[in-house]
Amino acid sequence: MSALVWLDPALAAVVGLLFGSFLNVVIYRLPKMLEAGWQQECAQYLAEQAGQDPATASASTAPRFNLMTPRSRCSACGHTLSWFENIPVASYVVLRGRCRACQAKISPRYPLVELLTAGLFAFCVHRWGLSPQAALWCGFSATLLALALIDWDTTLLPDNLTLPLLWAGLIGALQGWTGVSLDASLWGAVGGYLSLWSIYWAFKLLTGKEGMGYGDFKLYAALGAWFGWPALVPIILMSSVIGALVGIAMKLFSQLREGGYIPFGPFLAGAGFTALIWGAGPMQARLLGLFGL
Repeated sequence: MSALVWLDPALAAVVGLLFGSFLNVVIYRLPKMLEAGWQQECAQYLAEQAGQDPATASASTAPRFNLMTPRSRCSACGHTLSWFENIPVASYVVLRGRCRACQAKISPRYPLVELLTAGLFAFCVHRWGLSPQAALWCGFSATLLALALIDWDTTLLPDNLTLPLLWAGLIGALQGWTGVSLDASLWGAVGGYLSLWSIYWAFKLLTGKEGMGYGDFKLYAALGAWFGWPALVPIILMSSVIGALVGIAMKLFSQLREGGYIPFGPFLAGAGFTALIWGAGPMQARLLGLFGL
């Protein structure tokens, strides 16, 4: 009987592996798709200002590039991956982390994302069973993971992901699937956005610099929608603790980027995962105990 208890989470883990493989594509390609779109919009605007036909200016001979096209390929030699080179985790192990064609190293982050997604999906199904709640939290986990890694790589938090995450939290609260009332979810979204927005403008007025981006406001608002307004303080405290620890570690190992800038989104995401696993209330109690409060 005990083995049957783990059957559904095990199946969810398999689905998570497959979805994690797709997340790797999203993490790599979505920022490039956004940049291409921005370049096209700039070309259209410049054409309009010059009195030219914007449709002609935006015409491109570049091959199609989206989440489905072209097929995955080696970034070093351009080798198109066969289906057996795209099996989550297993292909990486069999190929020993190298391209079959040119033997270039493959980043271990690819299988790690797949394994992490599998673990998150298994956790959600173990906690909520095969239910709409589990599916919703699986979607939350996958989106948050993608946002964290995109922000880490590019300092972008795309609206394509933050806004659907925000709306999904509100709809989940409306349906009673997140365990948060609609009022708490709505005010969590409002409070999350306005708090970081206020800090952003206060910092900019005092220093003349931008301390964070608008994507951080939207991500914090989304977390407020999912966990409710009482979770805002523990989430921001936890994200600050995680950020401080990562920043100290990067400083010690001389891994800080030029200018010492570290995106805040991954730390908000880390706090979101902490709230998902342990709950915002227990997380706040642990943090207050850590600071002796």
